[in-house]
Amino acid sequence: MSTGRATPIQPGCGDAVTQPPARRHAGRGPFFAVVLLLLTLMVTLGAAPAAGAAAPAAAPSTVTGTGTAAPSAPVWVTTATGIIDPALAGFLTKTVKQAADAKAAALVIEMDTPGGLDSSMRQIIQAELDSPIPVVFYVYPEGARAASAGLYILMGADIAAMAPQTNLGAATPVALGGTMDDTEKAKVTNDAAAYITALAKNHGRNAAWAEQAVRQAVSLPADQALSLNVVDVVAPDLPSLLKAIDGKVTEPKGLTLYTAEAPMKETGMGWVASFLHAIANPDIACVLVIIGILGLIFEIAAPGHIVSGLVGVIALLLAAYGLAELPVTFIGIALIVLAFIFFVVEIKVQSHGALGIAGVVAIVLGGLLLFNSSASYARVGWPVLTAVAVLAAAAFALVISRIRIALRRPKATGLSALVSVQGVALSPLDPTGQVKIRGEIWKARTEGEALLKDQRIEVLSVKGLTLVVRRAEPGASSPTQTAAEH
Repeated sequence: MSTGRATPIQPGCGDAVTQPPARRHAGRGPFFAVVLLLLTLMVTLGAAPAAGAAAPAAAPSTVTGTGTAAPSAPVWVTTATGIIDPALAGFLTKTVKQAADAKAAALVIEMDTPGGLDSSMRQIIQAELDSPIPVVFYVYPEGARAASAGLYILMGADIAAMAPQTNLGAATPVALGGTMDDTEKAKVTNDAAAYITALAKNHGRNAAWAEQAVRQAVSLPADQALSLNVVDVVAPDLPSLLKAIDGKVTEPKGLTLYTAEAPMKETGMGWVASFLHAIANPDIACVLVIIGILGLIFEIAAPGHIVSGLVGVIALLLAAYGLAELPVTFIGIALIVLAFIFFVVEIKVQSHGALGIAGVVAIVLGGLLLFNSSASYARVGWPVLTAVAVLAAAAFALVISRIRIALRRPKATGLSALVSVQGVALSPLDPTGQVKIRGEIWKARTEGEALLKDQRIEVLSVKGLTLVVRRAEPGASSPTQTAAEH
């Protein structure tokens, strides 16, 4: 909705979103863990029903003088769930065009949305208004909703339908990334009210209630929405819906529906569109940010592995796409950056875990405050925040333990690196002789014990260029021993 400023505006909504699935239709240990987490995420969220990229061939049909398909044409069916964002808007716009090109009897879109972006909402509404075939939006399944932007889309549909125990409403616009003064709020609200009123009135629905949904953020359950003429039909399932709307003439297009006996043809988002739509979910965007940070932390802790750093960068780029579609706050980003700084400093100075714990706390608070609370659909759920905190704590504990193990190892360079290394006596040592260490021949001497040729020895210390050695304990082995000693 136009605001006269660059800040995007979108309708507000009700509860925090949990996207339900469609009815028919996750040394080297740290960076391997990050790779596995990201691949699992991509596979889980990238999976989608078979794409309808190319319009399926329609059944033989004729077209009436009003542009309405005859009874033999199929009814196309698809779903629209989650936040109304560019990926979903692009898919629905494309599907409307494909169904029209195929001369479908109607396009039924099963909807469950908490709201979304104003620009994406208007793109969908424009497509349904321009469609030469009937576009039916059906709030389904039971428990679904058409809140905020979803209500506007429903008011612009040729047929607005709901399943029992669903609801709609709460369409007051909110600003992304900030607040509006009284003048701006009045302008935006008046614009939104005029828009939804025109949509409802032109389609023969209750325009007065639609305006109330914008100005007072009221909502309705399905039965009351039907009795107040906010929607056209309440039906428990898709077959019942197709029978109920059969023979109806739409307003204002004047299209007659032939749906009772029509075959159904399902279509869905391709995996790329599904993935882009999924990462615009606040929960997924938050998880991607954390995976990105952990990947970079692992690379800093163990430089040269490359994989962990690469995974981290990819995760952050994917998160950036999702965050661009959501109302991100400065304080949330600042807290996540602060957590990254705490983790890096902990690796460098070893504060016995104090900075690491502070980093985990900062991550949780950053996730909690990452999105503007006025857009209530854009919130990170507590289960996700809990999982993120556990993941960050476990991963960081793993990094710290690896670093501490590395710090306890003998130095790998200089003469002091020979201490505790084992080798073999090349000559008797009584007390001096020669030994072979790491493929090199050294002068050595013992203290208080004569050693025989070919006996296993262990370096105690280095005096100048002479090694002080002793007999190696039976069964003991050197962590730095190499095959070159034999």
